[in-house]
Amino acid sequence: MRRRLLPLVIILAAIGVFVLLKSTRPAPPAVEVRERVWRIEASASVPVEARPTLVLYGRIEAPDRLRAAAPVSGRLLEVLVRDGDRVAAGTVLARLDPRDLQPRVAQARGDVDRERIRHRSDLAAIEQEKALLALAEAKQARFEKLKNARLGAESAYDQTREEVARVRLSLTQRQQAIAEHPARLSQLQAKLAEAERDARRGEIVAPFAARIGKVEVAAGDQVQPGQALLSLYASDALFLRARVPAIYAEELRMALVRGEQLQATADFGAATIRARLQRISGEADARGVDVLLRIENGANLPVGAFVNAVLERPPVADVLVLPFAALHGGDRIYAVRDGRLASLKVTRVGERREGDDVQLLVRVPDVRAGEPVMRTHLPNAIDGLAVEVAAP
Repeated sequence: MRRRLLPLVIILAAIGVFVLLKSTRPAPPAVEVRERVWRIEASASVPVEARPTLVLYGRIEAPDRLRAAAPVSGRLLEVLVRDGDRVAAGTVLARLDPRDLQPRVAQARGDVDRERIRHRSDLAAIEQEKALLALAEAKQARFEKLKNARLGAESAYDQTREEVARVRLSLTQRQQAIAEHPARLSQLQAKLAEAERDARRGEIVAPFAARIGKVEVAAGDQVQPGQALLSLYASDALFLRARVPAIYAEELRMALVRGEQLQATADFGAATIRARLQRISGEADARGVDVLLRIENGANLPVGAFVNAVLERPPVADVLVLPFAALHGGDRIYAVRDGRLASLKVTRVGERREGDDVQLLVRVPDVRAGEPVMRTHLPNAIDGLAVEVAAP
């Protein structure tokens, strides 16, 4: 009997010890519920006037690019420049063999002299032909009298008529040759002037201070009329041609009408290129509108080089300058009011690029002057979220 009651006694004793320990344990501290506070960066909202910028991708062009061509066929005697050389105005660039040019001048000059000699001969011969015509007509009159008196043969009279016709025809041709002399002489003189011009062009001369673009021939080459020999361009009149979205074209055009100087900068190697907007194309396509920017310090730039430029747009007023991280959802930012976030709708005006730093320009109608605006991007940002502004 005692063996059967022993396990029950042990269980009851264990329960009593557990109840005793539970009733005498210390009370746990009360759990305090605390709201999480997010640490952020913020800056005071101060509307300012700023210039938005546009990033342009363009190519260096030379509107005054010149292709020097051979005036006539001939052999190229020498080429005095190479690709990339700089030359002054009047510098001889290449020469054609004068032995291919001077014979044309001599032939044209001989044709002019021959025409003048022929004209003097015609003037002398016409007087003789007029005398011959008078004699032939007198002879015809005598034979006509004899024929009418039936003292001469009909055939003799016909011969005199034929002789008069031949002399009159020769005189008419001589008179026509004399009348056509000014026209023939002008034509031959024009050919002589053309030959002399081609001979002068045998020396290819730089018309202005320029940089050689590309030399396409070598000394000894046989060239044909109109064949390109080399290209050159004025290195102090280079332009950057680029495209801008069509929505900005009218804004830029009106700025030019107002006389604003819209500047652009671009990095090319270790150099910084400065340019100024000068013209805007009148046509647009799906890719945008062409703009031309006059390069102000690009004497060493090669034509055809591609560069990325940053163009200033006209200034805008009453905008906030914020980092892109401050923008949430594409159309709102958050102000900090009483330690909590308050969302504000914004209108994007543009962006401002300074080196590698890109800032956002926005207009915020509901912002309070001077209140903090969050610059940190919080993916879980909502109205009323508790935040703490970190010290700058």
